Amino acid sequence: MKKRFRPVHIVIAAVNAAAVAGVLILTAMGNSAARSQRYNYAHENWKNDGKGEYSQISCFFSSDAGFDRNEAKGVKARLMEKLKESAVNPNGRQKLVPDAYSAMLGSFTVTGETGKRSEAEITASGGDFFLFRGFELVSGAFFSEDDLMQDGVVIDRQLAWNIYGTDNIAGKSIYINGIKLYISGVIEAPRTDPEERCVGSTPRAYISYYAAGLILGGGDGYDDLNEDTGITSDFREITCYECISPEPVENFTYNFMKKDLSELYKGKISIVNNTERFESKPRIKALKRLDDSVVRKDGIVLPFWENASRMVEFKLSFIYGGRRLLLAIPLITLLWLITVAYRAFMRKKDRLGKAVGGFVSAKTAELRKKRSDSAKENKESSEKEKQEQTKESKNKK
Repeated sequence: MKKRFRPVHIVIAAVNAAAVAGVLILTAMGNSAARSQRYNYAHENWKNDGKGEYSQISCFFSSDAGFDRNEAKGVKARLMEKLKESAVNPNGRQKLVPDAYSAMLGSFTVTGETGKRSEAEITASGGDFFLFRGFELVSGAFFSEDDLMQDGVVIDRQLAWNIYGTDNIAGKSIYINGIKLYISGVIEAPRTDPEERCVGSTPRAYISYYAAGLILGGGDGYDDLNEDTGITSDFREITCYECISPEPVENFTYNFMKKDLSELYKGKISIVNNTERFESKPRIKALKRLDDSVVRKDGIVLPFWENASRMVEFKLSFIYGGRRLLLAIPLITLLWLITVAYRAFMRKKDRLGKAVGGFVSAKTAELRKKRSDSAKENKESSEKEKQEQTKESKNKK
């Protein structure tokens, strides 16, 4: 008799199918949200040889922490020494530890050659800053610390249109606080929803630390004298330090940074492991302490890219939490099926035992019969051969 499915069985199957579909959808949503924050994956772009593991660490400091360019050099030197002790050395083809540092200077009035003006948020940047940001160039190129002249500036498309009415303006000049800088490149404005919420409506520009010293009015100085103003550049403050480093063991760089900096800058530093920040395990753990992961209580002012990443972290905590709840449905169903099967087995084990015993006995008897018949056939064949041999022998005589 054909067994029919009960309505409850159909409902259970439908719920499990919906749960699996929900898991797949939430996984795709999580991956898309995480990948939208490109600057958290700079280590993947740097790892171009496909060998070994790399991590990407970001350190954010309060404005009164006192972390500066000299401290950044010291941190990198100590990290390099630790890597050397772990038998990790440069391969001669690329930097072993690329790093970057930056500080937000605030809002300034930017003037173009035509006299048009616009307010802009200015960020001082050094090291391999643009390697970490993943900005999309519209025109021109990024400047670097290796450039002979450190008077380049990278501006976003909105600022370019505000002061020149076009974004194809690489090579033109702008003035910030009376300091003349040359536009090295124009970048696309942030496009993801978290970035747009955090970046605000004010255009942005990125300058070198040398240019920042000139704009802010110098100090005793260590760079060349600016010919136009007679002001020397001496800006050193860092509020964001980032690096990419090989990982001889898991969490090597993150643990080094915590040990090297956390105690010294206690209450004035936030260290982020970008490499694993969007994975499900840390995000689900963060559900228990959402106020600590979202609300800053230490006076550290984060750049827009980090605020955007924290918004994504917040979203992923619920996405991955929901995914775990949905995964519980097929797991519970599987446990239920195992329990039902076990109970059915226990109820029918005697009959099953007899059935199995009867099957084995029948097969054993059948095997014995085959062996007996085979032995009988062999015996008859042997006797027949003997008779034929005797007959042949008599004929020969």
